[in-house]
Amino acid sequence: MSSLEPAEQICRKLTESLTKGTFARLVLSAPVASGDTPQKILGRFIMLKGVPHLSLTLRQTTRDVTKNLPIAEGATWLREQLARQFHSALLCTTARDWQFISNAAGEARLIDHQPSAKKTPAREHDQRHAGILDDSARDWLQGLDVLDVAGKVRVSMADKHRQINHYLEILSHLAKECGWMGAPRAEAGKQKAEDGEQKSAFGPPPSAHRLPPLVLADMGCGKGYLTFGTWHLFRRVLKQPVQVIGVETRADLVATTNKLAQQIGADGLAFVAGTIDSAQLPRVDALIALHACNTATDDALRRGIELGAKLIVMAPCCHKELRPQLGKPAPFAPVLRHGVMEERMAEWVTDGLRALFLEWAGYRTKIMEFVAGEHTPKNLMIAAVRERDGFTDPAARQRIEELKTFFGVEKHALDPLLAAANVKTV
Repeated sequence: MSSLEPAEQICRKLTESLTKGTFARLVLSAPVASGDTPQKILGRFIMLKGVPHLSLTLRQTTRDVTKNLPIAEGATWLREQLARQFHSALLCTTARDWQFISNAAGEARLIDHQPSAKKTPAREHDQRHAGILDDSARDWLQGLDVLDVAGKVRVSMADKHRQINHYLEILSHLAKECGWMGAPRAEAGKQKAEDGEQKSAFGPPPSAHRLPPLVLADMGCGKGYLTFGTWHLFRRVLKQPVQVIGVETRADLVATTNKLAQQIGADGLAFVAGTIDSAQLPRVDALIALHACNTATDDALRRGIELGAKLIVMAPCCHKELRPQLGKPAPFAPVLRHGVMEERMAEWVTDGLRALFLEWAGYRTKIMEFVAGEHTPKNLMIAAVRERDGFTDPAARQRIEELKTFFGVEKHALDPLLAAANVKTV
């Protein structure tokens, strides 16, 4: 089999799925080179003025570019991309999923899987937005280019719109678990009063005659899609007093998001420049860090505990720390000799340990699937609600030690939490 055959096969599968109506999505990743090459390309099927098209979103470092191709040109375009631009392509159909993988030596293979999509996505170019993102969210969604001037979801931002909506649905349920909706907030207000009022650079101190605002910090917030969404949920939907702080390292994004917040009169929303470790923050009620890379997730988790967060929400990625340490205990050894299984096990152990560390810190944790814009099946969310004093349950500590010992993990970024004296809270 020549190295070109797998590429030709997936191109034919693309044409077949588009013509038969089984196409679900296309993802190109692992770019051959940097520069002007997009980091990723997402493809979806749309009807544009009654004509079927393959709509492509080219995700670059600072912006997204949309390109629409007639479906007859899809295979030719994909063939060119796999020959020069990308090492990996995932084609999902309702009949089968196809994964193309190549390397620098020109060796390629095509792997098929059970279909991840049970039905095809909506084909309409303009999709009606609903749920939490109603017309009251139009100002900031347009400001972030999620909606066009007519208030319609842009084709290139349809996945992002769904991601924001799904995230806010999850967050609203977590807010209810924390007692932040309605009368139970009185208890939270009483606790804050007992802790003592504190001045903050993000707004005036709470008055004795009104409930103190919730303080939520979104670490590594990027362009602010979910930060604006969090503010919208609490301020406009739940009608709760809130201060939402977006923390981002890139000064240009901080300036842009602050400008939009001022333009729409988003009282209680501010963006600051800083890292997870360096950002100056008050005591927070919730700390959120989505897609923090590798041990940055652990940095955010520790920061949330130190800042006294009632709620911590994480969506980890890039699990690199434990894989070099991971042992191959029986009866897993024969399975873990396969690289892909070892990688998945490293992810499983990493996030499992994070959940156990949070339980040791006094949180009730749950791990769920968080469907991101690219609909990756690996994307998990860890949500933790503090229910008791931390670092007092020896059984919780023992569970961490047992899991580390079983897999031969000698060092984990959260190990300082095992020594409760090393944890300093605000």
